[in-house]
Amino acid sequence: TEGSEVYEKIVHLKLKAPDGKLRESDCADTETIFRIIQSIPSPNAEPFKLWLARVGYERVEESEDPEKAIQRAMATYLKKGYSREWVDLRLKSIEIRKDLTNEWYERGIISSKEYAILTDIIHREWSDLSVKQHKSLKQLKTENLRDHMSEAELIFTALAELSTKQIAENIKSEGFEENKIPAVKGGRIAKNARLELEQKSGQKVITGDNFNIKRI
Repeated sequence: TEGSEVYEKIVHLKLKAPDGKLRESDCADTETIFRIIQSIPSPNAEPFKLWLARVGYERVEESEDPEKAIQRAMATYLKKGYSREWVDLRLKSIEIRKDLTNEWYERGIISSKEYAILTDIIHREWSDLSVKQHKSLKQLKTENLRDHMSEAELIFTALAELSTKQIAENIKSEGFEENKIPAVKGGRIAKNARLELEQKSGQKVITGDNFNIKRI
């Protein structure tokens, strides 16, 4: 009756009802659900509205002072139970990843598909697994793979991406095809280091453990 475009984004999917039968139910993605909540004139919706307002305010703060985003990320990881040592490595890996993607952008890599392909090339080279295979090994579905990496996996991922960035700078690669070369070379540098460590330590770097399994 309001004519809101939000309601056009609600779809019907068959979900299991309390009686065990599949019945058509109203469904929407997360963004649409939040927009619906904002339109509900009920005191029960107020806590959600306050939370959405707070998150929006924090995003504005972070755009003005990116360091606040880093501080909040650290606090979030610590609340989830990660060790401070792991969090330090994770935040450093995020910084290195951002430097690499910025480098790619400067060299003409624009589409998310190209970013994903180059990332997968690096990952295959250093770990002998695709990103998808690594997630499968850790029994992950939609979760972020890096949030479930061990300290060693984070270190070698960061080494591979740092090496890729520096090689791309050195050879001045331009465009998608040319940037496959530093991606391969950067990944192999980390792979050689991984193999040497595994040989001398007698321990595998790649692990099937994920954060949830470790907590259990």
